[in-house]
Amino acid sequence: MAITVNIYYSGTNGSAKRFAEEMVSNGIVSDIRAEDGNIRYEYFFPMEDGETVLLIDSWKDQNSLDAHHASAMMEQITKLREKYGLHMKVERYLSDEAGIPDTDKAFIV
Repeated sequence: MAITVNIYYSGTNGSAKRFAEEMVSNGIVSDIRAEDGNIRYEYFFPMEDGETVLLIDSWKDQNSLDAHHASAMMEQITKLREKYGLHMKVERYLSDEAGIPDTDKAFIV
């Protein structure tokens, strides 16, 4: 069962966006994407909140996510988060093994 974690990084004066930019520019994002079990690792910027960045982070299973959390990259991420003074809000979702119900498919173009 795949796991998706939405992490909202919030800061001030553009710090969340600078954090995401540094994650990309120093290669941490590409290293995470190359980890076994990573499905998705992407940043998004909410239109109505210029001080927040959304990370959508998806993994094949709990073991893959646990291995990621035990990696040296987590220390780098923590240091950058502290550098930019960010706060986090986290949402966790499990994949629906049954897929999209037919009643919902009518709304998907």
